[in-house]
Amino acid sequence: MSLRDTLNSIAKSVDGTLVALIMAYDGIPIEEVTALHSELDIQLLSVEYATVLKEIKRAVNVIKMGDLEEVSITTSRTSVLVRILNDDIFAALILSLDGNGGKGRYMLKLKSLEILQELS
Repeated sequence: MSLRDTLNSIAKSVDGTLVALIMAYDGIPIEEVTALHSELDIQLLSVEYATVLKEIKRAVNVIKMGDLEEVSITTSRTSVLVRILNDDIFAALILSLDGNGGKGRYMLKLKSLEILQELS
């Protein structure tokens, strides 16, 4: 299965998905699947969230609480679920506020090994 197919399977199985993507900490998307009705600026989102995640990762390292695995950010319009895949990349699922965040977290965790295998 390709990265796009894997992201499509995640997006289709999670109600409220606007965008499913894999990106590097430099903010460049590796692969993305966007819902037809999504008006999100993926380029801007990628850069900004990558910057935030780098800072969170740094803070976790400073306080020595283990490896960062998952981050969830909820705004008044969306919920962003992030699953860390390795030191260089992560997967993110952007949901509408009525999206199924629990299933989104589960699917990102379930598919993380598959994504890593596809990237190697």
